[in-house]
Amino acid sequence: MVATQVKHEVKDLSLAPIGKQRIEWAGREMPVLKQIRDRFAAEKPLAGIRLVACCHVTTETANLAIALKAAGADAVLIASNPLSTQDDVAACLVADYDIPVFAIKGEDAQTYIRHVNIALDHKPNIIIDDGCDVIATLVQERQHQLPDLIGSTEETTTGIVRLRAMFRDGVLSFPAMNVNDADTKHFFDNRYGTGQSTLDGIIRATNVLLAGKTVVVVGYGWCGKGTALRARGLGANVIVTEIDPTKAIEAVMDGFRVMPMAEAAPQGDLFITVTGNKHVIRSEHFDVMKDGAMVCNSGHFDIEIDLKALGEKSTEIKQVRNFTQEYRLKNGKSVVVLGEGRLINLAAAEGHPSAVMDMSFANQALAAEYLVKNQGKLEPGIHSIPVEVDKEIARLKLQAMGIFIDSLTPDQIEYINSWTSGT
Repeated sequence: MVATQVKHEVKDLSLAPIGKQRIEWAGREMPVLKQIRDRFAAEKPLAGIRLVACCHVTTETANLAIALKAAGADAVLIASNPLSTQDDVAACLVADYDIPVFAIKGEDAQTYIRHVNIALDHKPNIIIDDGCDVIATLVQERQHQLPDLIGSTEETTTGIVRLRAMFRDGVLSFPAMNVNDADTKHFFDNRYGTGQSTLDGIIRATNVLLAGKTVVVVGYGWCGKGTALRARGLGANVIVTEIDPTKAIEAVMDGFRVMPMAEAAPQGDLFITVTGNKHVIRSEHFDVMKDGAMVCNSGHFDIEIDLKALGEKSTEIKQVRNFTQEYRLKNGKSVVVLGEGRLINLAAAEGHPSAVMDMSFANQALAAEYLVKNQGKLEPGIHSIPVEVDKEIARLKLQAMGIFIDSLTPDQIEYINSWTSGT
């Protein structure tokens, strides 16, 4: 039975019952967000706030959206990636929770841009952004709406890079919360979430055995660390490519081979990009890859693999499995692209496990509350999640897991705050 319908654009409302079951299942693994939602329902800290969330429309995001609505927000949700939407989840949020959703799995670029503008028509006070597209559109095309904006939150590395560029250019005229760099986000979401879900997406798309394969992980940030660790755990021989000497040393000392992409390209069976930068796998790399080498991306945008150059080198492109395309090159070899070069963990799988998104979305919810509570007090620019908020999320997560830790004794507190005690 479909509940009250609101303005929306989803694939099929009849999918709502399936979506509801899946949202509730994910919620079982999100106890921290559940506690925040219960408090939000009682206190209504976002009452009267127009909020736009541009996120991957998954079961975990649905639990965040439900919490924001419980807080009193007038919220609109759009997809942050054309292939990451789970259509049954989008349907359920509309049908069962009266949350306007504009997201369809596989939507084209024009539809995505239209949805961004529909979201901005909501005249948001708070924007929760993945990748900074909504903010960038607001700043470039709708500056007259900036006075309505209290602030924004961003939880992707790509989005933070764009926000920093905006700040350098002097166009960031509002406070933006850097959720991405909260310890309870990048230590866990990026490392454990991306690590597991990336390989999950690859295996679902291909059903290949990773044991014995040579896997090239392009980039050794937190996402790259997790991906490399999980690939090695499945028996792969892992090569890491990097541009940062410190991260490269870390990869070496973590036991991985490190080399330039030009050297790794002929050796790899599977390439996974996690850099946030463009064209880290390029034309010259395709030329020397093994026949049948697979390439995929787990960075936010589909720019890390130069698919245009690959297409120009190809005589034929054919779909060989869901989310799996074979490019037949003019030199007779083939390169297999997974997930159209988009986020493989969301294109071919379900994204991060709920347990890790519990902390990430707790940060998002509390960041939105923090912006509203501190309206007019925060300078324009990029702000970190307060340490006490980060620690509280970690404490709640441990508590939900039944794990307890020590506290400092008064003597220990005195010692670490003193300079007079020595050897």
